Amino acid sequence: MTFQIKKAAVLGSGVMGSGIAAHLANIGIPTLLLDIVPKEVSKEEEAQGLTLEHPAIRNKFAQTALQKLLKQKPAPLTSTKNVQLITAGNFEDDLEKLKEVDWIIEVVVENLDVKKSLYEKIDAVRKAGTIVSSNTSGISINEMVEGRSEDFAKHFLGTHFFNPPRYLKLLEVIPANTTDVEVVQYMKQFGEDILGKGVVLAKDTPNFIANRIGTYGLLITLREMQARGYSIGEVDSVTGPLIGRPKSATFRTLDVVGLDTFAHVAKNVYDLTTGEEQKVFEVQAFMHKMLENKWLGAKTGQGFFLKEGKEIKELNPETLEYEPVKKLKTPSMEMAKQQKGLAAKVKTLTYAKDRTGELLWSILSPTLLYTAALHGEIADDIVSIDQAMKWGFGWQQGPFEIWDAIGVKESVEKMKAEAKEIPVFVQSLLDKGFESFYKEENGDLYYFDGNDYTIVSFNEKVIDLKRYKKKHGVVKSNSGASLIDLGDGIALLEFHSKSNAIGLDIIQMINFAIEEVEKNFKGLVIGNQGKNFSVGANLGMILMEAQDDNLFELDFVIRSFQNAMMKIKYASKPVVVAPFGMTLGGGAETCLPAAYIQATTETYMGLVEVGVGLIPGGGGNKELYMKHLRGLPKGVQVDYQYVANKVFETIAMAKVSTSGEEALENNFLNFADGISVNADHQLYDAKQVALHLANAGYKAPLREKVPVTGSPGYATLLLGAEGMFLSGYISEHDLKIAKKLAYVIAGGEVPYGTLVDEQYLLNLEREAFLSLVADPKSQARMQHMLVKGKPLRN
Repeated sequence: MTFQIKKAAVLGSGVMGSGIAAHLANIGIPTLLLDIVPKEVSKEEEAQGLTLEHPAIRNKFAQTALQKLLKQKPAPLTSTKNVQLITAGNFEDDLEKLKEVDWIIEVVVENLDVKKSLYEKIDAVRKAGTIVSSNTSGISINEMVEGRSEDFAKHFLGTHFFNPPRYLKLLEVIPANTTDVEVVQYMKQFGEDILGKGVVLAKDTPNFIANRIGTYGLLITLREMQARGYSIGEVDSVTGPLIGRPKSATFRTLDVVGLDTFAHVAKNVYDLTTGEEQKVFEVQAFMHKMLENKWLGAKTGQGFFLKEGKEIKELNPETLEYEPVKKLKTPSMEMAKQQKGLAAKVKTLTYAKDRTGELLWSILSPTLLYTAALHGEIADDIVSIDQAMKWGFGWQQGPFEIWDAIGVKESVEKMKAEAKEIPVFVQSLLDKGFESFYKEENGDLYYFDGNDYTIVSFNEKVIDLKRYKKKHGVVKSNSGASLIDLGDGIALLEFHSKSNAIGLDIIQMINFAIEEVEKNFKGLVIGNQGKNFSVGANLGMILMEAQDDNLFELDFVIRSFQNAMMKIKYASKPVVVAPFGMTLGGGAETCLPAAYIQATTETYMGLVEVGVGLIPGGGGNKELYMKHLRGLPKGVQVDYQYVANKVFETIAMAKVSTSGEEALENNFLNFADGISVNADHQLYDAKQVALHLANAGYKAPLREKVPVTGSPGYATLLLGAEGMFLSGYISEHDLKIAKKLAYVIAGGEVPYGTLVDEQYLLNLEREAFLSLVADPKSQARMQHMLVKGKPLRN
């Protein structure tokens, strides 16, 4: 059986439905977005002569959702133009159009009868073989499909996206008993390869995997907070990044999710369980009061936290009054900050004999026991459970990885001493003489399956660099980067300095990598798996040298960086750069001269040096200008001033793309470059591109002369900057930076259209950079960024 999803329909245009439609549009799938027909018209609509029969009214809910997509933050669309791929409609007039689609996703209200009624209508119009799925967060998949035709039942399953669909990686795929195995396999692969998701197969149980465990953990946290006398702020100061959880920790997360949504998810399990488990899923009394008061969190302006002016206050659950935020400070928290690695930090905190240790143990131990007791019920293996929590809730470690971190044997002994019941699955691990749920051998990862260790299977497109290096070693390494043999004749240069900031160590490895690849490899990929690709040059080093008046040393560093970028550009073997996340300043400059850029959907690329009082110094101005020129249609007379204006605006305003697609619109990428929807597949995709270029007979580009705008262009660029200065929009120092930037982009004092070589432009760039870096006001901006993490306007 062969499936192909070329067109989709989303039924239900609420926040979740419109978000799923946006995600489908982002990857180029035309999508119908349908909703109910309004029962009445507003007075304003009536005044316009509109009736219930007018298409604008009948499609009102879906059309309004599309308008909201363009305004929402964070943006559901990777480019506003993608909204054109979504067509608004309604259930009464447009259900016949479902014959044209390959996948129908139901996202209506969480009511079994409503859903079943809609499925009956879908069943009457869909073509055989069309996949139908529900985005339910907890209603039984098997109950929903009862009474449907055989073909519908074979092609029906749950596809539970997490909100917001563009940003959260988890997709839970839940088969019904009737679902064809090939449909499940196809949707898993489609979810990973096309939707870019981390897919886990879940069983048809209340709340499936992530919400079942995540909700339990949150409710246990609430229970223990009240029982042990902790404040909301104290809990959040422990349950965030300190233990590998998101910055929003516990209560800020609940405020973002919405208390009403959380209570609904908790009720799903409460209604379907009994005994002690059911008691845990009963929402606390003070939260019922919050629900009555409409203190739902971010959506209503107050919840567990309330912002009053500039001050953020926390709710006191006992008095229901807002108080200054309290934070927990204990010796173990300070000790944990000194530890290397998350596992060591979590272990230190969990067993600490202070209020942090008491809180964490009281939260973690019941959550771990609960999760282990559900093994086999909610999923077939611990890997699915751990991945669901990491991808859906932003945990750095899943429950069984946490258990390994704190020590299974040690923790179970403590649990037994507290008369807690140990699940059979955990006890069988220890009875077999094993001490961890996971083990690593020769770079391969194994998990305990209840009997023995089984190798973890990954999508072939997932390259885990930490394990890969353990298995295959490195060609060469220094403090900033490593050169790795990726196999098939392709090498990888991995940055691993702090924040992947570019300094002399990385520059040295770029030079070595190019030389090594030209001798012994087919091509090179520059990429890594840090938090961000690169936040730019090592600003601290630059400031230190500038304050010591070591301009000769800085001149050497900038020359070295420029030369390394030219080596990337003119290497005889293809160099493919794989940027993701923050790709700023020198990070963007590393990408621009490459033979090919393989970005991700979430690549935030920009030349942001003006924010610290500088201009790009590694060739970024020149390369962005040349990339704009190369992107223009062939055979058309080029307006060099137009191109210079665009580049000047992009750099002077420190524009950063909000997606890989926007990086394309800003000319950091061109249409020959690629975007990986699944970030986990990026290095694989980049490797395939490097191989393709090499096997196609790649030749280095010819060195070319660059046409510039010269003196007339410089004058034109200055007009806008001086106008902004006179209007009070920019400071005198901003104007100074703008003048330097304009001079570089214009190519100095030469006639319009003069052809200059690249080294001439690099020299202009370097001279401007060095003059600014010596300026006390620019140094103040650098200092402010390093200390405060945000730009200074002086």
